[in-house]
Amino acid sequence: MKTILLPTDFSDNSLNAIHYAMKMFKNQTCNFYVINIQRVGSYITDDLMMSNPTGVLYDTVVEAAKVSIDKLIARLVKDYPNEKHEFISLVDYDNFTDAINQAVLKHHVDLIIMGTKGASGLSKKIFGSNTVKVLQHSDVPVLVIPDECEFSGLQDVAFTTSFQSLYNMTELRLLDEIIVKNKSKLSVLHVVLENEDPKELFQDIDFFNEHFEEVSYKMIETNVQDIFNSIQGYITNNDVKLIAMINKKHSFFESLFVHHQAETFAYNVNIPLLVLPKRD
Repeated sequence: MKTILLPTDFSDNSLNAIHYAMKMFKNQTCNFYVINIQRVGSYITDDLMMSNPTGVLYDTVVEAAKVSIDKLIARLVKDYPNEKHEFISLVDYDNFTDAINQAVLKHHVDLIIMGTKGASGLSKKIFGSNTVKVLQHSDVPVLVIPDECEFSGLQDVAFTTSFQSLYNMTELRLLDEIIVKNKSKLSVLHVVLENEDPKELFQDIDFFNEHFEEVSYKMIETNVQDIFNSIQGYITNNDVKLIAMINKKHSFFESLFVHHQAETFAYNVNIPLLVLPKRD
């Protein structure tokens, strides 16, 4: 049984991610924890000053969120009848990342699935700030679903590497499960940045050949400024349905999401991104 955490603020993009999850895992036994996280900062000072020590404001906010989640779960049960799926509602009143991490530990979560608006609109951000924080600090895999992205199978999956470290099947277990269950073809994208020596290339090839049945390799030589365009070009030209990468501090992941702010890239994330934690 897989335990999946579904954060939602009831926005269109968070609901879209939940619909994606229902379809992606329709054939698997899952417990879905649907969580809504409220923050004190969401309420104006006058509201807080009017609240009394009995926590009336807190109770009111949490109860309203519980009602909304229950309605959402009722719709999911109706729209996606599935005896393999169980739904549990969660409401927290905390910092977003802290609430996510606490839920992961308490409920032994295997995967977090979140929605994002992508690099469109006025903000020009690849991901919202909450999503970025979860990606950077989560100890479990995170699957990010772009707004309006619909599940259409996972025939072709890509994994990016920049030779920062060798891999093991513990950290790639979820990727392996996804490929096996969806009968996917795996492409390993070896991104070689300027002044880097791809000395681990052949070791990586041996590793993936040993553990994955249908795998191909593509070396992408680029610079940091063009990483997004290079990967996006491969995704578009090869109809990739999911891209995965390892999150290791001071690595390729950070070159994508930390060292260069998303505002500097005209990159539109239009397929799901699976970020896997590095296991030391």
